[in-house]
Amino acid sequence: MILDQINYENLLVPLNKFYDLYTGGPRRPIFHDIAKTRPELLELDRNFPAIREELLGILPDKRSIPRYHEIDRMQYPISGRVDPTKDWKVFPLNIMGVKPQAYCERCPRTSAILETIPGLFEAFFSILEGGKSIPPHEGPYRGYLRYHLGLLVPENNPPSIRLRDQLYTWKEGESVLFDDSWEHEVYNQCESDRVVLIVDIRRPMPQPFDAVNRVAQSIMKPVYGRHILKKLADVPPLPASANATPADREDEPAVVQSA
Repeated sequence: MILDQINYENLLVPLNKFYDLYTGGPRRPIFHDIAKTRPELLELDRNFPAIREELLGILPDKRSIPRYHEIDRMQYPISGRVDPTKDWKVFPLNIMGVKPQAYCERCPRTSAILETIPGLFEAFFSILEGGKSIPPHEGPYRGYLRYHLGLLVPENNPPSIRLRDQLYTWKEGESVLFDDSWEHEVYNQCESDRVVLIVDIRRPMPQPFDAVNRVAQSIMKPVYGRHILKKLADVPPLPASANATPADREDEPAVVQSA
């Protein structure tokens, strides 16, 4: 596939420089106030118990969940190269507006809440195996902000993330919104899985920056979103929900919804 052969991150550099006329570039903040920036995200906080319950329902099928670099080859340096015997897995719920049906059906409450969030770029469960760290890197695109909701965080020696020169340690039921285009890395020496819900939202900006960002997002949907969808077809199929009837499992279509 073409995105496996090119470095798509290089194509985003001119856009990032344009956005920096508004963000302030090296002066841009690391953390953002959720209530002021995108208060709709707080509905995820309020539904933490239900979202965590859906997560616990999929973890028994963890072996069928793809590793990050299996669906996005550009992530291999941070997903597959360091601690290669351990896994960083992602359970996608929304990829630039493309929604993998089999995955969304396993998490209907979470998927329904995500539908209410304006400017959604991506959403997925990030499942980091105990002892799996993530090396320093920068998010490729300044057009979004990243939200984390801690869902499963070991109490003993919990992992933390360094964002530029600041450290954040996840806690279950707590959320944070930050600019992941700053260099960041994850320190993880715990023995069990750390799982967070990651949601990328379109960065709130005035015109003409917002208009350019919306156009860029509309292009990413058919290019990147459907590319990842095709990659998902190459990994072992996700088991149907235990709540599905035998007929549902037999007839479940391998299609996606898009918005």
